[in-house]
Amino acid sequence: MAFPVIMPRQGQSVESCIISEIRKKKGDSVSVGDILFVYETDKATFEEGAKADGVMLEVFFSEGDEVPVLTNVCVIGSEGESVEEFRPGKAGEVKTAVTREGKPETEPEAAPKSAREAAPGDVAFARKEESASGISPRAKELAKKKGIDASRLKGSGPQGRIIERDVLEAAERTKMSALAGRMVKEDPSLTATVGTGLAGMIRGQDLQSGTGAGNADFEIRPLNAIRKLIAKAMHQSLQNAAQLTHHLGADASRITGLRKTIKRAFEEGRSADITLNDMVCFAAIRALKEFPQANAHFMGDSIKYFSKVHLGVAVDTDRGLMVPALRNADDLTVAELSIKIKELAAACRKGSVDPEVLSGEAASFTVSNLGSYGVEMFTPVINLPQVAILGVNTTVLRPKELSDGTIGFIPYLGLSLTYDHRAIDGGEATRFLKQIAVEIENLDIDILNKKTIKE
Repeated sequence: MAFPVIMPRQGQSVESCIISEIRKKKGDSVSVGDILFVYETDKATFEEGAKADGVMLEVFFSEGDEVPVLTNVCVIGSEGESVEEFRPGKAGEVKTAVTREGKPETEPEAAPKSAREAAPGDVAFARKEESASGISPRAKELAKKKGIDASRLKGSGPQGRIIERDVLEAAERTKMSALAGRMVKEDPSLTATVGTGLAGMIRGQDLQSGTGAGNADFEIRPLNAIRKLIAKAMHQSLQNAAQLTHHLGADASRITGLRKTIKRAFEEGRSADITLNDMVCFAAIRALKEFPQANAHFMGDSIKYFSKVHLGVAVDTDRGLMVPALRNADDLTVAELSIKIKELAAACRKGSVDPEVLSGEAASFTVSNLGSYGVEMFTPVINLPQVAILGVNTTVLRPKELSDGTIGFIPYLGLSLTYDHRAIDGGEATRFLKQIAVEIENLDIDILNKKTIKE
């Protein structure tokens, strides 16, 4: 009996996945455990294995396609069996997970009326010609009015037909100026793949004839999955929070000295490789125990205060910025903290990190370090619903009056705290940032060997 293999749901926030590799093609023999396809979310990469023996009857998608979760990707069965009932968008599409015994975990869902075979009297039957054309008349008219190139759209209607909703979503992504709208109305052949106006608005100068697009001296590349996520999260953060950043320098004489001592011990095999970033994170956690109002989530009409510190650590990867959460970070010594941070960073770069630790809700406070790039000051963006994020900058020599009255140059570590003014006032934020600096300036070996909870 033929059965479909669906696109699994990897985490509650995941709505679609991209097929990066297809291992079994139509007609191939399949055995239990064989990898059918490899797919990636905006956070990690996964392999989907076969749960039963058979023949690959059909693969509905190609490598690079973005597939909604719980959608049939392929069908396994006996040679000659029909797969039409499982084809995405067709009548009787089964969106069920399959157990290791090859049995569906849940009953097949009834296909919505728009996806069922239409009967005389149905609106869908009266518009049979629309489906054949690939775009409904209303969508076609709206696309013309909005200046949207419908041939570039992916339809969400039955059999992939472009419907009005698809055009509206495209119009929201590519808003046009009044001039551009008039130009497109006069010459429907004009299109634009990118807008250079405010918030991506398409201006008249962005429009070009479809026949002349090949002469452009630029290349348009679609956003990958993780870049889409980052763009959406950053835009929502700046739109939905009252963000303000304070900058302050901490005397780094002691912490840089500790780093040199620890590095020598590490080279001699007597210590873990504890970095400056590890020690700054350690100091931030200690400060959070003094200022729990910064270790919180803003919930709209309430604030969630955490008794434990779940530290988010920004990690730069080839796929984009990731911020995994290290739960109960306040239970760790600096050596333990260092090991955990390195493990999370390695998992992010490899693509094997647990998606659940990457959501903004997983961490209660985040640290983002750009000091290794020589950045002297920046404005980090809050990872909502958190109420604050610490940016760590490079160390800069600054003049300071010494105890003997002379002027010397002292290394100062730049700290940038962005906070949500809806949850924290400026005075509180300043005192918290100062406390981080105090913790950094007073670190010593005895403190580093303790848990981050103050004893």
